Amino acid sequence: MNTKKRVDRLRDIMQEKQVDLTIIMNFENQYYFSGLKAITYSRPIVLAIDAEQMSLIIPSLEESHAKEMTNADQLFVYHETLMQDGNGGSHLEHLQSLISTYPSNTRVGVEFSSLPVKIGNLLNAAGFELVDLDKKIVEMRYIKDQEEIELITESGRLVSLALKESLKRAKPGVTEMEMDQYGNQALFFEIAKNHPNSTVDFFAMSPSGLERSIMPHVFSNTRKFEENDICIHSRQVGLNGYRAECERTFFVGQPTVKQIEAFKISYEAQSVALEIIKVGITAREVNEAARQVFKKAGVEEYSIHRTGHGIGIGLHEEPSLRYDNDLILQEGMVFCVEPAIYIPGVGGFRHSDTVVLTNKGSNLITEYPSGLEDLIFN
Repeated sequence: MNTKKRVDRLRDIMQEKQVDLTIIMNFENQYYFSGLKAITYSRPIVLAIDAEQMSLIIPSLEESHAKEMTNADQLFVYHETLMQDGNGGSHLEHLQSLISTYPSNTRVGVEFSSLPVKIGNLLNAAGFELVDLDKKIVEMRYIKDQEEIELITESGRLVSLALKESLKRAKPGVTEMEMDQYGNQALFFEIAKNHPNSTVDFFAMSPSGLERSIMPHVFSNTRKFEENDICIHSRQVGLNGYRAECERTFFVGQPTVKQIEAFKISYEAQSVALEIIKVGITAREVNEAARQVFKKAGVEEYSIHRTGHGIGIGLHEEPSLRYDNDLILQEGMVFCVEPAIYIPGVGGFRHSDTVVLTNKGSNLITEYPSGLEDLIFN
């Protein structure tokens, strides 16, 4: 991961904003700039970048990890064992020591959406002026470089494989969680075979039935598929930190007339959005294309979320394909396109596919049949 270019770009932004020091607390942004990704952040990690140095304040259990994965110039290590008692007791003590080398009128770049109150208070008490860099950092992550796109593209292949292997096992009597695990197993085997020493992030959710399928984000559970059931099978896979998503609505047995009608409407909305999305149009236009399908069919009230979202390090990241986003889409942006409707008593209907935007068109990197005839399993 070429973090140096990203840090250099951040330093250019800092110079433009007359910022002398930036404190990064958002864990996705810490990974973006440093290459360090912890399993859990119950022990705080602080990334500090100035014109010359990148510093990490880390718990001792991450010290070896940070040395291996980052090019940090300084590591400030805090401890939680009796043997190290008094030798760097907390991240706040180290941060206090770090900022003590800067004059009181220092302008410090921070992420207002992620800055803990304790750290904000500490910086304010030092007399520093806080400058919000949220928007600038988010905009940096809009455009993926070639390495990021290659990882996302391979994640698209992997997530498609996992989805396919799970859907092969969809039948009455199988639980949501059982179906998920078949795809998970295939995913692990494939990564072990072709990507040694790699990491994988993944999730799968398969809310089924009339009541659960209209809840867009719920964990799979032990509910068993029944005859003539409906389900939305949703997956993300992240290879070495970079994600792709694929989702399909399917039926175990025969759908009802109302379900067939709703499925076709949702399918059309996604097809239109995938056809129109390209470099040079606005995010709003993509959303509007799908919305018009729902409006014409008289089901707009059941469309309760945006048409799509960016994806990369984060499960959901900006830009969003929303009704109020006039951002012009650019080459290197990556989106999940997923217009949907959720109709009480009928079911939820959502397909999602991941596309990479290029100046030659949109590159669909997930693959599984989308038509009704391919998504009825008897």
